Amino acid sequence: MIRETKASSGLVLNSFEQLEQLSMSKLREDFPIPIFPIGPFHSHFPASSSSLTSQEQTSISWLDTKPPKSVSYVSFGSVAAIEINDFLEIAWCLANINYPFLWVVRPGLIRGSEWIKWLPSEFLETVNGRGHIVKWAPQQQVLSHPAVGAFWTHNGWNSTLESICEGVPMICMPCFGDQMVNARYVSHVWKVGVQLENDLKRMNIENVIRRLMQEEEGKQIKERMLELKEKENSCLKPGGSSYESLRSLTSYISSF
Repeated sequence: MIRETKASSGLVLNSFEQLEQLSMSKLREDFPIPIFPIGPFHSHFPASSSSLTSQEQTSISWLDTKPPKSVSYVSFGSVAAIEINDFLEIAWCLANINYPFLWVVRPGLIRGSEWIKWLPSEFLETVNGRGHIVKWAPQQQVLSHPAVGAFWTHNGWNSTLESICEGVPMICMPCFGDQMVNARYVSHVWKVGVQLENDLKRMNIENVIRRLMQEEEGKQIKERMLELKEKENSCLKPGGSSYESLRSLTSYISSF
């Protein structure tokens, strides 16, 4: 992959200079081709959606009933799958933590199981009204909603960028591939989220959510996330890094 990339005419990246400045510098040292960081891609087309799954608009009407920054949005993307025991630990954590939550439980999320049949009736009674469970949600709309205060995510790159663009701090639960590195950047480099460590047990999860939603650490994380969001907004404006990189890309393509 590296060999073929170096032999290409250029590299277009779904990122922006201020987010990965050191990595961009390293890339330019190692790759003798033009590099165009023009992201976040989805911000160029805010009305579009990258989702291949039908979305339930009930998420937005439910969020409209909740106070600002009170809701934890929980979604692990369109591919990741978890074991039933982990699923139940997540469920009971959401029941015990006493925060409102919007949880995407898509078909295929639980390995070897159908959609939601594993949720016990006691759980549904406990979270009645405080939790809203859907098969899929319009993620960009959800993250931009004023009621959402945290995003519990698998840290796929699209989800990570969407969270940054909307200024929503992250609870990181990577599953495979680049998600591991993305989560580490969120928690340890940009410091705009907290990564779930050790076992996926409800007490560990509850502690992480409280750190993000209640404690002084959470306040500092939110402040850093808002700073990062402002950098993303600036990069897309005339004169911004992604704006100018896109202009350079179009000129470069036109020169062939």
